[in-house]
Amino acid sequence: MNRIRVTAALVLVTVACASLGACADDAASSAPVDDVAGVWGMQDTEGIASLELAEDGTATGTDGCNQMVGTWEQNDTQVAFGEWATTRMACQSVDTWLSLSVKATLEGENLIFVDENGIEIGTLQPNS
Repeated sequence: MNRIRVTAALVLVTVACASLGACADDAASSAPVDDVAGVWGMQDTEGIASLELAEDGTATGTDGCNQMVGTWEQNDTQVAFGEWATTRMACQSVDTWLSLSVKATLEGENLIFVDENGIEIGTLQPNS
């Protein structure tokens, strides 16, 4: 009777391991979503927006005039931003769209930003 229990347990363990291996193979074969952490846009270029998304979830950048600090979180191809803390300098001819962004979507190599109404307000490319 004890031998039957041991054999049954071994069969269950073998089946479970085989199932887990199949799941791992499926996960490895699906295309991973790119990590958006890094620098987006041209840094240190007056009048041009740029954003750095750090691995620790902090975001720092500029709208081309004002400095910005906030948080970010990635879920698949979507990036959600927390509230931005920004300086408020008056800069003529600078579009401050980046400080209005609440979400972004990774589309190809571009990060497409939207405001609280879901309206597309800007695009940044990775800084390579």
